[in-house]
Amino acid sequence: MTSPGVGTRFALVAGTTETASRAGISAAGADPELMSVTPAADAELVTYGSPVRTDVTPVSPSGCPTPALVTRAVREVLGFDTTVIDGGLAERTGAPTVAVGARPGKDIAEQDPVSTAHGAFAAARQLGQALPADELYLGETIPGGTTTALGVLRALGEDGMVSSSLPENPTEQKEKLVAEGLQASSLSPGDAANEPKRAVRRMGDPVLATLAGLTAGAVESDTAVTLAGGSQCIAVAALVRHGGYEGPLGLATTSYVADDESADVRASAARLDIDLTVTDPGFDQSDHVAMERFVAGEAKEGVGMGGALALADRAGIPMAEVRDRFGALYDDLIGDAPSATAEEGT
Repeated sequence: MTSPGVGTRFALVAGTTETASRAGISAAGADPELMSVTPAADAELVTYGSPVRTDVTPVSPSGCPTPALVTRAVREVLGFDTTVIDGGLAERTGAPTVAVGARPGKDIAEQDPVSTAHGAFAAARQLGQALPADELYLGETIPGGTTTALGVLRALGEDGMVSSSLPENPTEQKEKLVAEGLQASSLSPGDAANEPKRAVRRMGDPVLATLAGLTAGAVESDTAVTLAGGSQCIAVAALVRHGGYEGPLGLATTSYVADDESADVRASAARLDIDLTVTDPGFDQSDHVAMERFVAGEAKEGVGMGGALALADRAGIPMAEVRDRFGALYDDLIGDAPSATAEEGT
């Protein structure tokens, strides 16, 4: 097994927001029970390679699996230490987790959707300072997360659009919901500039609060941080920048997010002075249904997929090996265990 690098740790923050229950915002919203179980299942898949307590493998109606399977595939090929942080889980997971006091988020159209934001940020900051690692890759799993990320960006006064796990990005619906949230919180765009905790408490979700705290704590202890994801990690970077951190910060995402014209992640990364790494897993070279759906524009990113692929690429692991392992995981899990329709990070 090839080492990903001395002192490399992958941390996954898993949580929920009721924003995902809005019709058309996330496919998981069609089933509230599934919406709450998806992050718990993702944590188990990355940790164990199969469902444990949740007994489901999240899959979209068209057959696109959770990106957790890609992250797990890389972990099996490459090997890296993993920590799962409970960033507001609504359902218990069988994966070992670290608690930071985050509770499930409410709909962002409510006045105070993330009441635990300040406490979760503070606890996660302490954890980020203490985690044993030379470099930290931070991923997330939360249905509805790109919509709450947009809410945070607007509260901070940041321009740009977020991506979507759906082939067609419902940008108008997201903007409308964010406008409702701003009104409910008596905010105008930019009113929370340089007030990251206020922005995430009023317009975000508990995962964003936790990730921002982890990032802030890690960089304070001179740990190199790479945000492993897309639009949600852009929002995390914005929170950290608005908190006053001006030092190095990385973002590792997939080519599917980077090439999404509805959300110019490259421009957002440049605006926030983030070192961007884009990795193409080459799914277009396969006719496997799991990979076909990514090529068609579904999922794109999530559960640290972009970061895991970047680690594999850096270690010289051929993407063909990652694809083979991913396909085998999909065939084993979807054939042997119940699946569920869900979308990551819509």
